[in-house]
Amino acid sequence: MAFAGTGKIWMNGTLVDWKDAHIHIASHVVHYGSGVFEGARCYGTPKGSACFRLDAHMLRLQHSAKIYRMEYPLDLGGWMKAVLDTIRANQMTACYIRPLVYRGYESLGVNPVNNPVDAAIMVWDWGAYLGKDALEQGVDVKVSTWTRMAPNTLPAMAKSTANYANSALVKMEALADGYSEGIALDVAGHVSEGSGQNIFIVRDGALYTPPLASSILGGITRDTVMTLARDLGFAVTETVLPRESLYIADEVFFVGTAAEVTPIRAIDKITVGSGRRGPLTEAIQRAFFDVVHGETPDTHGWLTYVYPEESALRAPSQEVAARSR
Repeated sequence: MAFAGTGKIWMNGTLVDWKDAHIHIASHVVHYGSGVFEGARCYGTPKGSACFRLDAHMLRLQHSAKIYRMEYPLDLGGWMKAVLDTIRANQMTACYIRPLVYRGYESLGVNPVNNPVDAAIMVWDWGAYLGKDALEQGVDVKVSTWTRMAPNTLPAMAKSTANYANSALVKMEALADGYSEGIALDVAGHVSEGSGQNIFIVRDGALYTPPLASSILGGITRDTVMTLARDLGFAVTETVLPRESLYIADEVFFVGTAAEVTPIRAIDKITVGSGRRGPLTEAIQRAFFDVVHGETPDTHGWLTYVYPEESALRAPSQEVAARSR
């Protein structure tokens, strides 16, 4: 099993040793942030290792690259195969997946079009992003002094490396001030998102989350949570949220590939609800982990098995287990 710093990295179709995965210091991405990327996860399940919503992640990678006029010669199926090949090469049972498309080395200057478009895929073992106790106990966060990008400055719908310079400022400020994470507002002062997570609030048994127009990334975990919440019978509304709605919410939680579903227990030292994971957050969390770990039937077709022949062999026992619950 490979860990960060070891194993194989996919680079332009070739698997190379981690220590040999180099780019030139004059690569355009180093100087101008001209890259787009994805973050996905592979989970261990009773039917074998499975990537969660791999197709949606790779499609968003293609969309991000299209926005930045970066063409790369892989279709959706090619990207998915490359990810699966990388996981297999590293013999990973569960892992975090990081595909990256970036402008390489040819010439320097703001104009990127003369530089080649290169790509890489890394996988490594990554546990609970905000700490192992955060999923139950929640985290303390602050509203950041840093604002998310204004519309028509940087495209928030693209998961670009450049956007995450803003995220790093939000994160560093929060840590320096003694918090686990920050919540950024948009240019109008409405709730946007965390440094790398979407956000939901709960009021009177219903969920609310900021819309795309609030300079958020259209998170795949965000979409998953909205789907699961509706499956459970909860109302979900995408709407502009004023800052003060955070303080009077019954529950607030982050969602994202890295953060998964993490409750927030206090914002700006104001306790949220009971100060720990609330009942609706717990229900969403349970539904989410049941799906990603293959503990419930994959009715939405969200799991892509790394070793499909292995999952087929295990399928009957899984069906029996599902009927017994």
